[in-house]
Order: sequence, then structure tokens, then C-alpha cells
Amino acid sequence: MKKSIEVITPRPARPGMVGDGFRVFNMIPGAGISQQRISPFLMMDFAAEFDFPPSETVRGVDVHPHKGFETVTIAYKGSVAHHDSAGNSGIINPGDVQWMTAGAGILHKEYHEQEFSRRGGPFEMVQLWVNLPKKDKSVAPHYQPITAGQMGKVTLPDNAGQVNVIAGKFEDTHGAAATYTEVNLFDIKLNKDGHTAFKVPAAHNSALLVVKGDVQVNGEHAAEHSFVLFNNDGDDIELTAFADSVLLLLSGEPINEPIASYGPFVMNTEAEIYEAIQEFQAGKYGILE
Repeated sequence: MKKSIEVITPRPARPGMVGDGFRVFNMIPGAGISQQRISPFLMMDFAAEFDFPPSETVRGVDVHPHKGFETVTIAYKGSVAHHDSAGNSGIINPGDVQWMTAGAGILHKEYHEQEFSRRGGPFEMVQLWVNLPKKDKSVAPHYQPITAGQMGKVTLPDNAGQVNVIAGKFEDTHGAAATYTEVNLFDIKLNKDGHTAFKVPAAHNSALLVVKGDVQVNGEHAAEHSFVLFNNDGDDIELTAFADSVLLLLSGEPINEPIASYGPFVMNTEAEIYEAIQEFQAGKYGILE
């Protein structure tokens, strides 16, 4: 049975800025889609393609804390560098994914990679926040740097395109990311007139972002930059591309626990949020300059 579609929403009319380097459209939460409705996903910022001019000043987001969830950064165009208070650092290049588990708390900063900043050019990314269940909110912070070559790859028949499996399982191909709850994250590239059909569990909260192109999703039209939210009433998804298209499919087992969120902290109660702020102010997340 096909999943029916609850709503298809266009991207917001105006972008916001995260720091001075990330021009984003906030897709989750938004348009009546609450964090509980799309659990385990908490937030999606979509940095639709934008040409940054060359700059000797590196753009980005300065030091900030995270606790109680995971951040997943998916790079389509441009390069992002990052550092954290645990001594980790790296560069996320086009096709790569950085899966950071903030867990018990960490300081982090992310910015345009230096050479990309100097030359400028097109920048396109998605950052997704994934909740952790209560039992895992205090795990030690850690990273999963997933390069394009490490992902599971499925070549679709009839020259339809390719699926990069970031997390979960597409047909018989598994993704590279280890997750705390059941999550599917598929980077789907369809050629013009390409078609694919696959299954995700009916009980999952599932959605699709049209990063590029123009597609038909289970019989309904979804234009470029639109966000498709599915009902939990079937497991079949069918896609047909009217133009070369890039799609991000996310589905996940809901975490049926209370959500208390305040900025970069996501816990289960307001008391835990207050505790997280106190920890941050006391320097318990380390030092990062």
C-alpha cells in the first residue's frame, strides 16, 4: 500500500542566516509540522544553492554548545570545516556526511573551509537534527565522518539514477551510519524520466525534501525545494522525475517521549534543560577557541 501524503509545503519565502556563513530555509519544525509529529527528527535547515563571493574572512558559526541529540550535515556543494572541544576536526566535502552525536554535551564550531572561502562559489547543504532517546542522551560525544565512498550505493535500473544510503536500508543495501533508533536516510539522485519504488516502514514518520528538480511522489507533484510529509498508513513510495533531481528521504521510528528544547539543548524536561545550561555555564563541555 502506498503511503498517502499529508501535506506538500514549499520552502519558506525568506531564508535566515545561521552565523554569517549558512543561508538556510528552516523546513522542520514548520508549516504546522511539530517536532513530535516528525520525531525522531527535530530540525532541518536547508541551505539551498547560493553563490558566495570570494572572501579572505572565513564565514561560519562560532563556538556553540549541543546536548541531547545528533546533528547530521549533508554536503551537496561547497566545503565545511569543523572543530570541537573534544579535539576533533575535519572537512566535509561535496557528497560527504558528518554525523555528530552531541550526547552528554560538547562545544562545536563550523565554518566554510578556508580554500572554498577564498575562491567562493556555490554552496548547498542540509543540516538535520536527530533526537536521542532518554537512555542515550548522556552518551559520550562522538563523530561518524562518512565520505561519499563509504556510503551504500544502489544503481537504479533503466538508467534511472542512484541512491546513496546514508543510514538504514534501501532494498538490500545498508547505510554507513550507526544510529540509536531506527532511521533511514537516503540521498536519491534521479535522472530525467527516472523512476524508482521502495518501501519504508508504515509506522515510521517519513518525509522527502526536493533539493533539486521536479518530481511526482506517490501520484502527487512536488516542485523544487518542496517538503513532502507522508502519513503513517502505508510502506510504498514511488518517485518519478520530470527533470534531473536530487531528493533527500528521511524516515524514522518515533521516539515516544516528551521533548523539551531550548536552543542547542534537547532533553525530556525543563529541569533537564536548566541543568544543561548550568553545565555549559560551568564549563563542563570543555574549551574551544
